[in-house]
Amino acid sequence: MCAWASVAVPKLTTRLGVVAALGLGLALAASAASAEPGGFGLGRAATPEEIAGWDVDVRPDGTGLPPGEGSVQEGEEIYLERCAACHGEFGEGAGRYPVLMGGFDSLEEDRPEKTIGSYWPYASTVWDYVQRAMPFGEARSLSDDETYAVTAFLLYLNEVVEDDFVLTRENFTEVRLPNRDGFFMRDGSDLPSGEPCMKDCKAAVEVIGRARTLDVTPEDEQQALE
Repeated sequence: MCAWASVAVPKLTTRLGVVAALGLGLALAASAASAEPGGFGLGRAATPEEIAGWDVDVRPDGTGLPPGEGSVQEGEEIYLERCAACHGEFGEGAGRYPVLMGGFDSLEEDRPEKTIGSYWPYASTVWDYVQRAMPFGEARSLSDDETYAVTAFLLYLNEVVEDDFVLTRENFTEVRLPNRDGFFMRDGSDLPSGEPCMKDCKAAVEVIGRARTLDVTPEDEQQALE
């Protein structure tokens, strides 16, 4: 199988120029043909270091957590300095920024308050999100120990741990959030069997409800976008 490549060249007026252009085209084709099987001759394999830079997710069983620790008291200091301006001193939310605590037993209400204490299933979600995206506008600025501490403080705000708790990689999986059992794998046994029915479908769809809008973009950035 031959691999062909096209290339833009200046207008050729001599026979020697035509031969040179053909040589360049054949060289590009040979380069593409020598690439990895099934590829297009583009890019390269990622190095282990590059893969490690992206492989930073934390799973419910603690896989992916780095070494480190942080206490509730340490987390409170960091939270008040780096997080409270948006989320309030007690996680109650400030302005349009999300609430981080409370909402207990609110999931059956029309407008549930989805927080660590009421909705989130695993502490890994807290650690992972704080480490990746917070503080707002300064993502990835917290050290691993600071992330452990802030996570510990957020767990304390939601009455999951006591005020003397120290969160570590070793005790991470012992933390159990209140709504953990609210999430489960669906095996599909309750789904209708057979081919989907596509008869007597409605001609138009009517929107009967909308999700609540969380507009958390600061005014100056929002105006810049507009």
